[in-house]
Amino acid sequence: MSQIVPFDSASPVPPFEQVRAGLAARINDRSLAVGTKLPTVRQLAVDLGIAPNTVARAYRELEEAGLIETRGRAGSFVGASGDQTRRRAQQAAAEYAAVTRRLGLDATEALSIVRAALDEGSG
Repeated sequence: MSQIVPFDSASPVPPFEQVRAGLAARINDRSLAVGTKLPTVRQLAVDLGIAPNTVARAYRELEEAGLIETRGRAGSFVGASGDQTRRRAQQAAAEYAAVTRRLGLDATEALSIVRAALDEGSG
C-alpha cells in the first residue's frame, strides 16, 4: 500500500497532507475501489516511516471528506460516498461563480483568486 501513497520526507508539504492527498487522488481516480481495505494507521506509519498520529490525522480528514469510512475494529475502507467528491466540488465552484458575479468580478479575476488559493493550499 505504501507504494501507492507517494511520500517524500524532504518535501515542504506536511506529511499528513502528503498521505491525505495521495490517498484522495487514488480514491478519486478509482485506482482504489470502493470497499478497498486500507492499511491500519500503525502499519501505514511504519511503511512510510512517520508517526502514527500523522497518518491518523490524514485518515480523519479523509473520513470527514467522505472518502473513507472507519468500521471500528474492522478497519478503514474506501467509502462509497467518495464518488460524490467531484459533485461536491462542482457545487462549490458554482456557488463561488455566483458569488463572484454578485461582487462584480470578471472571470479572469475570479480564476486568479482560485489559482492563488490552490497554490496557497499546496505549499
